[in-house]
Amino acid sequence: MGLGLDVLHGRPSRYCRIKLLQPITRTGRDPIDLFVVLSAVLVAACAAPQYQPQYGQVIPILKQFQQVNPDGSYQYSYETGNGIAAQEQGYLKNAGVKDQEAQVAQGSFGYTSPEGIPISLTYTADENGFRAEGAHLPTPPPIPEAILRSLQYIQAQPQQQYQPQQQYQPSPFQFRG
Repeated sequence: MGLGLDVLHGRPSRYCRIKLLQPITRTGRDPIDLFVVLSAVLVAACAAPQYQPQYGQVIPILKQFQQVNPDGSYQYSYETGNGIAAQEQGYLKNAGVKDQEAQVAQGSFGYTSPEGIPISLTYTADENGFRAEGAHLPTPPPIPEAILRSLQYIQAQPQQQYQPQQQYQPSPFQFRG
């Protein structure tokens, strides 16, 4: 008969059918010792520090507006307590015209960088892609003078019409043997 354990009282019991081990022969190990070891492991596992998420300051929403119209156009805006503000409008351009429909979105957002610099960006997204403008965005360096002169020279030259050359096509009835 297998050894059972009285779950409520922690004592061996014949009536409880939770078998911890196969029949035990006396080899110097007492079932109570096993129970003590298992209990210690359980206590150690439960005593491990639990993860405590760190919640930061709650940022309030000061203003919020959103509107979606039946024609698919929309607009939204919001402003938060820490200085973030955003707004966007969008609509379907050339609605119903096959191969010319395009979703258009225009908007802006602003916030203060960790360095204390105000960041403001306006953007447009349409069939021509995404275009953003803002004082914080990098700008390309000026075109070098030599390249600028070369572009002006190319532009001043008359454009020649491209004339493709005819390809050689042998007659299908000539046989050379």
